[in-house]
Amino acid sequence: MMTPLDSWPRTHHELLQHYHAQFDEGIRSGQFRPFVYPSGIFGALVVLIYLLVPHHHRPWLRRARFLAWVWIAAVAAYSIKYTRAKNMAPAFGLGLISAWAVIWLMAVLVCNDAQTDFQRIERTEGAFKQNIKEKGVTNGGAGITQKGRNERNGEPKMSSPNGFVEHHEHLGPSKRHGEFAWQPYPLEPFVERLDWVLDVFCNFRGMGWNWRISSIPPPPKWVQEQLHRNSPNLPQHSHRLHAGQSHAYSTRRNLILANIKTLLIGYVTLDALKTLMNHDPYFWGLVDHAPPPYFPSLLLHHPIVLRLYRLAVSQYMIKASLESIFALAPLFFSGVLGPSLIGARAEPWMYPEAWGSYWTVFDRGLAGWWASWWHQTFRFAFEEPSRKLIEMIGMNKRSALARALQLVVAFALSGFLHACGSYTQPGPSRPLLGPMRYFLFQALAIFLEGYLSIILRRTGIQRRVPKWLMQTFTFAYVHFWFYHTSPLLCDDFARGGIWLYEPIPISLFRGLGFGVEGDKSWCWGGDWFYPNRNTPV
Repeated sequence: MMTPLDSWPRTHHELLQHYHAQFDEGIRSGQFRPFVYPSGIFGALVVLIYLLVPHHHRPWLRRARFLAWVWIAAVAAYSIKYTRAKNMAPAFGLGLISAWAVIWLMAVLVCNDAQTDFQRIERTEGAFKQNIKEKGVTNGGAGITQKGRNERNGEPKMSSPNGFVEHHEHLGPSKRHGEFAWQPYPLEPFVERLDWVLDVFCNFRGMGWNWRISSIPPPPKWVQEQLHRNSPNLPQHSHRLHAGQSHAYSTRRNLILANIKTLLIGYVTLDALKTLMNHDPYFWGLVDHAPPPYFPSLLLHHPIVLRLYRLAVSQYMIKASLESIFALAPLFFSGVLGPSLIGARAEPWMYPEAWGSYWTVFDRGLAGWWASWWHQTFRFAFEEPSRKLIEMIGMNKRSALARALQLVVAFALSGFLHACGSYTQPGPSRPLLGPMRYFLFQALAIFLEGYLSIILRRTGIQRRVPKWLMQTFTFAYVHFWFYHTSPLLCDDFARGGIWLYEPIPISLFRGLGFGVEGDKSWCWGGDWFYPNRNTPV
């Protein structure tokens, strides 16, 4: 391992300036183009417009959804290959978000037809007038169906593709009350259709949709009762509760307080970790360099302890960054906007926690780590391609081969996602040998873990060994595995320059003098906070 050099770069600030100069030179020479808004969202805008055009009675337009996906894939490929962002977080995000657009819209447009397969939970008043069912079911004992009411009054009506009768007098989200029902793709008014489509674009875990992922809890029982009572065609969806699901909130107060706490803890954690990272050349991208001589001797003279330290700092930095970002959505949509402005999208149960309980790792090992504890933001999109493929070829979805296919496809997509983020970073990253290999190894390990678990159950060993001993063994092998495989991902993050990004505007620890040369309490200076008119992200 190399020791820190007195020559360049002496601090992470010098390396950051180097990458900024490298970006400027790449733009000047025409090596790539800057990624700028609003042109950067043109690809997604075309797909959004396509989804806003009803295609239920236009078979050719329905088939055009495959062309819409090809379009977004082509735009993403161009962005990844030929555009770059200047700052570290946007540089990684450029590749990751471009790849995510391809994966997400594959799930929405190719594996499913969003306009006919998806339904969401919405309040009946305003969205469905006062109806509920078209076929002989009265509304609250009124003794007349919406169909009969419209026909008697001579009012125009429009049937949705899923059996609802929709009325031309619609209320906006702020004026909706009433009970909940399943809302299919709305044909009118346009603003309602826009709201529905934007929700498809942004609701990755599916809370409030009929495709909700299994790791988050179903809506509260009282909501489910209204859905059964008010929906003419109940979509297939799971309402099963199980121990591995994340926690949901029953009141806005609890939701807001919990996420404020998460955001505050995340802020302090990010400040402390970023201050530590600024001292260690590993986190600048110089992964073969030793820490500075003033670090504790335990880290300087014991490589195993040093690796554990760097992996732990990397993991907690990733987790704190994601937790802080995830806390912003419920605080803004439920806390700031609230039901008075956006209706059902602000209900507290719409925002379950992003992370599960870590205790699932003790019981389920690597499978529990990835399927229950770690955030499940990408799960639906990762699972849909293998589900569709298994369905198309008629494979038994409970077979070992199907499970292996599901694991490989899901983790290959995760590897692709992170490899694209790695590719667009400014540093010398290794997208295929780093992130892609790391996630494929996780698929292999989980498959073997499941196979060995079956053997142990058949032998009866698990019944004769105390539970605490099995959990200790599970914890040990999980972290032994990550000790040997996580450097593939963490070293690549560091090489690419992701840890040079500045997560917070004001640093308490650096303001108190715990930083390095050039660190200040105000962290968002320069191009980050004061861009000129022509500066890209």
